[in-house]
Amino acid sequence: MALKRQQKGLTFIGLIIVGVLLAYTGVILAQVAPTYIEYMAVQKAVDKAAGGTTVAEVRSTFDKAAQIDDIRTISGKDLTVGKEGDRVVVSFAYLREIHLVGPAHLVMKYEGRSK
Repeated sequence: MALKRQQKGLTFIGLIIVGVLLAYTGVILAQVAPTYIEYMAVQKAVDKAAGGTTVAEVRSTFDKAAQIDDIRTISGKDLTVGKEGDRVVVSFAYLREIHLVGPAHLVMKYEGRSK
């Protein structure tokens, strides 16, 4: 009995549960990572497009950059183009959904604007 009280650690069932949770977390992260990489590409394309002088030019520049960087979530027509002083400001917002299990989804809201 004294030996049993001194032993501490994880049971086999506990090890299985921890393993399943780590695997599920890894699967979710593997699905989230590409959406964040795409968000960074969108931000880069928006910064590049903000160099335009007209709305049509800004959207065209964004669409060309989106084609190069394989951006499929958002297009030039989804951008909001405005001016702050003498500077063109381009902003965007979109949602990405990742199915988890059953009716549960992970919804990520990405938004940004040109620098």
